[in-house]
Amino acid sequence: MLMRVLHILGITRLLHFRVIAAVLAVAVVLCLSWNFKFKTPTTFTADSMSDRTLEYFVSEGKMEERDAADVDWSHAANSRAKIAAALTGPAHMIEADVLMRGRDPREPIMAHPPETDSDITLHDWLKQVAASDKGIKLDFKSLQAVAPSMVLLQQVQLRGPVWINADILPGPGGQAPPLDPQAFLDALGSGSQDYVLSLGWTTGWVADTDNPGYSWEMVRRMEEVCGDLKQPITFPVRAALLPQSASQLHWLLQKSDRYSLTVWTGQTDVIQVNTLLTYRKKFEKSQIYYDLLDSQRSEFRALPGYS
Repeated sequence: MLMRVLHILGITRLLHFRVIAAVLAVAVVLCLSWNFKFKTPTTFTADSMSDRTLEYFVSEGKMEERDAADVDWSHAANSRAKIAAALTGPAHMIEADVLMRGRDPREPIMAHPPETDSDITLHDWLKQVAASDKGIKLDFKSLQAVAPSMVLLQQVQLRGPVWINADILPGPGGQAPPLDPQAFLDALGSGSQDYVLSLGWTTGWVADTDNPGYSWEMVRRMEEVCGDLKQPITFPVRAALLPQSASQLHWLLQKSDRYSLTVWTGQTDVIQVNTLLTYRKKFEKSQIYYDLLDSQRSEFRALPGYS
């Protein structure tokens, strides 16, 4: 009789422990689900999806929808005065150029060739940006500044997206030598997995001439370079060369959901702004950024059919 009672008590205790374990397991799952659902990311990373630039600005209340044409740009913020103005202005993304200082101490500075010095270093520039919710695009004209700049980027906590830009292949009408693509990618290092790569072609444009577009050879070579990369990639393309390159660029965009275009224009380029609607209707709104002059951007957004 005693043994039977002990046996029953043992089963009861076992069932009791199993019930407690089941309740605890359910509680853990609910807790993790709650945290996953309601936790707000504090930094931008590209680990979980192709390009979260638009998601970031929508989540910050800076944009209403994932429309790349709504992103505003601030250009050449290469001095203390210009970065201060950009940080208080309406732009979502701040673009600046990075060079190695042409004298000692040799360190990355904010300047565009032919300048060789600046009143602000990349280190101090990044410290100012870190206090904001802006995104940044760093444009590299030489390999020397890339690796030390990546070290500095890893030392700051930036809220917004980080784009890294360089012309790595020769393009239509390009005169300046591009950066060697493999050397550039090697200099970026493993830390670049969290950034959007803006990889383009050197280009040129001359008024009143038949300017060539991006050839099939050019876009196929770019796909060879970028096909095995893991980062989201945007291809900066010159607006004045779009009409003669539509088929080639459409082919390139279709090669990966990591790819997008950034349509830009030179200060003296002549373009028909209304022709840009063709590409806005042809591609997803999240696939094409428009980095235009202020007057062109206003005209573009006012066109019938823009929305």
